[in-house]
Amino acid sequence: MEGIPITNMMLDDAMMMLKLTSRTFYIPISKLVPELREAVSSAYLCMRAIDEVEDDEKLPAPIKKELLLGAAEAMKASNVEEALHLVWQPHRDKLPEVTLRMNEWAQLCPASIAPTVYNYIRMMAEQMADWVGTSWHIRTEEDLDKYTYSVAGMVGEMLSDIWRWYDGTETDRDKAVAFGRGLQAVNIMRNRAEDKERGVDFFPDGWDLKDMLRYTRRNLKLADEYLADLKKGPARSFCQIPLSLAHATVNLIAVGGNKLTRDAVLKIVSKIK
Repeated sequence: MEGIPITNMMLDDAMMMLKLTSRTFYIPISKLVPELREAVSSAYLCMRAIDEVEDDEKLPAPIKKELLLGAAEAMKASNVEEALHLVWQPHRDKLPEVTLRMNEWAQLCPASIAPTVYNYIRMMAEQMADWVGTSWHIRTEEDLDKYTYSVAGMVGEMLSDIWRWYDGTETDRDKAVAFGRGLQAVNIMRNRAEDKERGVDFFPDGWDLKDMLRYTRRNLKLADEYLADLKKGPARSFCQIPLSLAHATVNLIAVGGNKLTRDAVLKIVSKIK
């Protein structure tokens, strides 16, 4: 694919959308160097776009599957931006802005890494469609592993590919998957009440909070090892922020809390060099 010139306005729009959709990832992405910032912003916002479809409480499951599979196909098109626009167009009155503008987010990705990023977005959309089809029924820890891989573990793999593309940084891919899994497990615990309100429970059968805390901490321990293996540079700086916030959130949940305050987030981030 040919490179598309990225304007300051396009990047500003993307960063504004990041700020609106993720307090956890806006900060580390905003600190990344050019090229890396565009690649990770593009990937995150495209994945957030399809995540909004998966999580939508009003869209019927067949429509969700149709849209997710349509997005997956669009990522293979010769003109990805136009293909994405056509996928969302029939339902534009029901979809959030971050989803409707996925074609813009896709354009941010540098041409030399875009095929790799688009492939991960395609895989995630396909696997999300499968989970919609099963109503996210998670019976066992193996099911949970499959789900957390689908929506976050593969993000760890994608980031490993992005770090290698940018400066040759090599990473342990199993630990990269655990990095994504651990962050997702934190979200599962934090959002459990609202998920159950919409009829979805990501806890395996018979699991209580202690079981999910154990699962989360096991993955975060591997994520700590993933971070320790990274040389000093943009990859390490990026991963350190969400991982530190995840540990703090787990500790808060373990004592009956739920969500870090803005002040707590800023205090944690300020300590990271």
